[in-house]
Amino acid sequence: MRNQLTRVLGFCGGLLLACAPVWAHHGSAISYDTQRLWTTWATVTEFNYLNPHPSMTFDRTDNNGRVEHWVSELLTNPSALARAGWTKIRSVEALKPGTKVKLYIGTSRVGGFSGIVMKIENEKGENLVGERANVTAVDMDGVPGGLQPSAEDKKEADNEKK
Repeated sequence: MRNQLTRVLGFCGGLLLACAPVWAHHGSAISYDTQRLWTTWATVTEFNYLNPHPSMTFDRTDNNGRVEHWVSELLTNPSALARAGWTKIRSVEALKPGTKVKLYIGTSRVGGFSGIVMKIENEKGENLVGERANVTAVDMDGVPGGLQPSAEDKKEADNEKK
């Protein structure tokens, strides 16, 4: 009886451990700073319409004229894009290599040239690939080394606007 109870409890414990990944969910705010967004003009080098998040690589030139090569993912997913009218064909065409876009981006919390794109605009100011028209960001052309804009960076950007 005791041996049978041990087996049943062991089986149940193993089943719970095996099912644990089902309860897991990743959160973009854990990996990226989505509260301190900034903008940059960039040139698309590759766009992939993938699930769960499309990915994009792009090049941007910093204020010192150096070209940075970035990797990113879009916050939205393909089903939300499709519901907003951005099918795979339309998205890939709008973001083909060489396209100049304005990105609203949250940088990776660990630094480097990696981020999450919250909004994309073309040169005419039209919102591309997504439904996040209300997203706002510090209007500055990026920050050094892929780091998040500090409070001082934001003050400087605001003073330059005036």
